[in-house]
Amino acid sequence: MHAALSNIGALDAAHHLHPFSDMKKLNAAGTRIIERGEGCYIYDNHGKKYLDGFAGLWCVNIGYGRKEIADAAYKQMNELTYYNTFFGTTTPPTVLLAQKITSHAGPNINRVFFTGSGSEANDTWFRMARVYWAAMGKPTKKTVIARVNGYHGSTVAGASLGGMKWMHEQGDLPIAGIVHIGQPYWYGEGGDLSPADFGLKMARELEAKIDELGEDNVAAFVAEPIQGAGGVIVPPETYWPEIARICKARNILLVTDEVICGFGRTGHWFGHQHFGVEPDLAPIAKGLSSGYLPIGGVMVSDRVADVLVNEVGDFNHGFTYSGHPVCAAAALENLRIIEEEKLVERVHDDVGPYLAAGLKSLEDHPMVGQTQSAGLMAAVQLAENKSTRKRFEDRERAGVEVRNHCLANGLVLRATGDRMLFSPPLVITRGEIDQMIEITRKGLDHAWKVMKG
Repeated sequence: MHAALSNIGALDAAHHLHPFSDMKKLNAAGTRIIERGEGCYIYDNHGKKYLDGFAGLWCVNIGYGRKEIADAAYKQMNELTYYNTFFGTTTPPTVLLAQKITSHAGPNINRVFFTGSGSEANDTWFRMARVYWAAMGKPTKKTVIARVNGYHGSTVAGASLGGMKWMHEQGDLPIAGIVHIGQPYWYGEGGDLSPADFGLKMARELEAKIDELGEDNVAAFVAEPIQGAGGVIVPPETYWPEIARICKARNILLVTDEVICGFGRTGHWFGHQHFGVEPDLAPIAKGLSSGYLPIGGVMVSDRVADVLVNEVGDFNHGFTYSGHPVCAAAALENLRIIEEEKLVERVHDDVGPYLAAGLKSLEDHPMVGQTQSAGLMAAVQLAENKSTRKRFEDRERAGVEVRNHCLANGLVLRATGDRMLFSPPLVITRGEIDQMIEITRKGLDHAWKVMKG
């Protein structure tokens, strides 16, 4: 072992600030050090093996250790390590990647603006929407409507668009021009309404907010097709068609945040296809390269792109690494693998339904109130009394108890409050899903004893 690696934990505590972490507590507890990955498994520096039920951070769609990606990046690095896309310049992998992405996005999306991450992608469309409306002679259409408990990244604009108050408390967010409406979380907030009626009710909050603000002042509505960090909340079937109707009727842009839902996660290439709607703008990242290299972007509909191309002139926005050729080459190879191995179809027809059935089997557990899934994006809702949908008073502890027990038994899951989240690689096998369900049940057994103790 390299000398520095023998002391990597101490070096981490001394020099590395982690995202979304209480560094005092983390340094006291010690950091988990992951050294390698293969398929759906990761291995720590003690040799312990974990089934990664969360695909890194929703992103390792093709699994770990795919040499094809390393080879594609190496080949591109030997040809051209970097060049920018400013000043009338491009590189071949950047262009080919834009074409490949749009070939799966639907007939009305034919252009991509590249960024380095999903957070940057959300900042990008936010500016793009305002520039679009100004070019259309409607400069007052600036306000963006987003959702409570949505997540759109952690940059200033991204965190403002997100509806998480605990993020807003740091840094005086949200910035001006962003407002929030409710989320379609039937289990937690639906009361006595049926899921269908609740879906319509929550969608129509958008209409009411537009009326309140004035249509001429609203630029766009943004939402994740399925809320990710907010708890894998799959909206009722009535929700998205009504949202799309309202956006069209009120002449505001519809933005679907595909950073998590894109590239096969839901059993479709993109989450908006799962719900049968067509966005005007759609930020992407994560599964675009399966996390092998950082890259993101915004898919831009013809409606918006035609104005940007023909009416705006310079769009004064961009990044040093927009369309980075090595990242683009890795992403191209990633998409080739997804196509060649038919991973989207596999999620839709095979492992997605198999995961749903496995999770459904957990609904006999006294701690499980509901399971939800779309493809390989799923949640288990914890409950104190499942017959009344009563949730634990200490919701966070309930989730943490399940998560930590699963981790100790070799399964990585995420807990968002009292919802256990699943997002495994798209290459996961049925046997690995069985393993994931078995360990989750053990985690539930443990947590039920602790919470009822």
